[in-house]
Amino acid sequence: MPRSSTQIKKFHEEMRSFADFGTPTTILQKPWQGRELPVYVNEFWTAKQRAAHSLHEVSYRACFKPQLPRFFIERFTAPGEKVYDPFMGRGTTLLESAFLDRIPVGCDVNPLSALLCLPRLHSVDLKAIAKRLEEIDLSKASEIREDLSVFYHPDTLRELCALREYFLQRETADTLDATDAWIRMVATNRLTGHSPGFFSVYTLPPNQAVSIASQIRINEKRQQTPTARDIRKIILKKSASLLKDLTPEEKKNLNHVGKKAQCLTANSAATHAIASKSISLVVTSPPFLDIVQYDQDNWLRCWFNGIDSKAVPIWQLRHADAWQQAMSSVFVELQRILVDGGIVAFEVGEVRHGKILLEDLVLPAAVASGLQPIALLINDQEFTKTSNCWGVDNTSKGTNTNRIVILQKSVAPEQLSLLL
Repeated sequence: MPRSSTQIKKFHEEMRSFADFGTPTTILQKPWQGRELPVYVNEFWTAKQRAAHSLHEVSYRACFKPQLPRFFIERFTAPGEKVYDPFMGRGTTLLESAFLDRIPVGCDVNPLSALLCLPRLHSVDLKAIAKRLEEIDLSKASEIREDLSVFYHPDTLRELCALREYFLQRETADTLDATDAWIRMVATNRLTGHSPGFFSVYTLPPNQAVSIASQIRINEKRQQTPTARDIRKIILKKSASLLKDLTPEEKKNLNHVGKKAQCLTANSAATHAIASKSISLVVTSPPFLDIVQYDQDNWLRCWFNGIDSKAVPIWQLRHADAWQQAMSSVFVELQRILVDGGIVAFEVGEVRHGKILLEDLVLPAAVASGLQPIALLINDQEFTKTSNCWGVDNTSKGTNTNRIVILQKSVAPEQLSLLL
């Protein structure tokens, strides 16, 4: 029997009897290639919005709850093994892996991902952050981008441009250290928002930077003008907030695995820097069909970090066949880097009001690459009707649903029957 067979048998048994939140699992069957694939429906992790570790509180579009990767990391890996997210975003999977003393590995085509993720995979000292902030000269900038005055008070804009130049100069000189990287990460997260805890005047939430023209309209509608913000104070306060939940054991784990972590800026279908047969578990959520406009959302963050947002080759896949083809190329790469018997938890969800179920595109693409389906897990935190897809209608407003395709590398059909 393949590696992880005992884990998978235990997983099926646990899912059948799971009732941690007071509701028994609904067990359904999905016909697949002449057999029935088990579908488990329940609330498998908390529906509470603020039940996550403080270190996760870095805004990024389309990120899943930390409880999702933890659920699979705890069941399918041991300390010291590598956990990978090929679409790492803000690094939720990587951070949960590090907390649990697993080695985090991630990839994203957007360079902002590594910038937001890596600094949080290392233990940092708040006093060192405060000292560095005082050392950085924010009194002058060689170039001030005046069109951003719709977001910032003139004094704040000057300091922000000075801070930007400091980071770009340090990066060019290869002298940007872990403390600088942390401050840059926090500053990137505080560029714009809808409270005094951000550098800007009131605008949309920080993961959705509006255009300059849109901000002009917001200012006119609200009859507002940007007021001065204390950049140093805001960065230090946010730093303290991010670090407040960090326990001594978690600091120890970060120090242990942080230096081994990999955060690649690359196409997830071509991750040559990741060794073959090195990854024990993949937990990810790929870009969905034409949902999120990453370029529009991140233009200001990219400017601050010297990145040309229009040059970042973000996938904007608007047709099901193109999406499936892109996922096929990723699965081929996952099959290469997974250990024998390695597991993939591929969270897909629904798009276009349930007319397209992405798992129906995932399954044939995964199988063609050598990955075999183990189960489908539907984390449904507010049950509605039970009449639609496999007896579950989770397209109604108010539901909070994750749909996860669970795959394994190289499971022969005769072995699979022993696991179900």
